[in-house]
Amino acid sequence: MSEQAGRAGAARPSERHVALIGYRGCGKTSVGRIVARRLGRPFVDTDERIESRAGRTIREIFATDGEPYFRTLEREALVAALAAPLQVISLGGGAVLSADNRADLESAATCVWLTAEIDTLVARVRADPRSAERRPALTGDDLVDEVRRLLDERVPYYAALAAARIDTTGLTIEQAAHAVCRAVAARSGAFPSR
Repeated sequence: MSEQAGRAGAARPSERHVALIGYRGCGKTSVGRIVARRLGRPFVDTDERIESRAGRTIREIFATDGEPYFRTLEREALVAALAAPLQVISLGGGAVLSADNRADLESAATCVWLTAEIDTLVARVRADPRSAERRPALTGDDLVDEVRRLLDERVPYYAALAAARIDTTGLTIEQAAHAVCRAVAARSGAFPSR
C-alpha cells in the first residue's frame, strides 16, 4: 500500500481513517468501539482480526511461528484495514515499529495516541484476564520493566504519528472516547464532537 498511497498523496482530513495507537492497556479497543459508533464508522481491531484469521491467539502465533511472522500478519491486517471504506482502527502497540506501517498511517489515517501512566497500564493489563492468555511477553523482564523498555522504544514513533495525544489515566472509557472525537473533529472539522 505504501507505493500506492505515496503516489496518490495524503488523503484530506475528512477522508481519512481514524487510527488509535499506543501501548497495550491504554484503551484502544474499548475506546475505539465507542468512537466508531459515534462517528458512524465500522470498527476494526487489527489484533482481533489477526487472531480470527489465524485461528490462534497472538501468544500462540508468537510461540509457534515467532514475532517476525506475527509482524507479517499485522502488516497484512493494517493494509486490509486501510484499503477498506473509512473506519476506526485499533492497532497493536508494536505496529508502529514498521516503517511501511508508519508511512501508510501517515498517508491514510488520522492517528490518535492514547497514553496512560506506567502504573495504570500495568494495573489494566494485570486486571484483564484475557491479556495473559492472548498476549505474549515480549521481553524476559517483569511486566513493569517490560512496559518501560517497550515504551522507550515506541514512544518516538507514537509521537511522530500522532495528530493528538490523549492521556487516559484518569478517564472513563466514555470520557476518553469523547476526547478522541473532539481531537478528530478539531483536526478535520468533519466529525461530531459530542
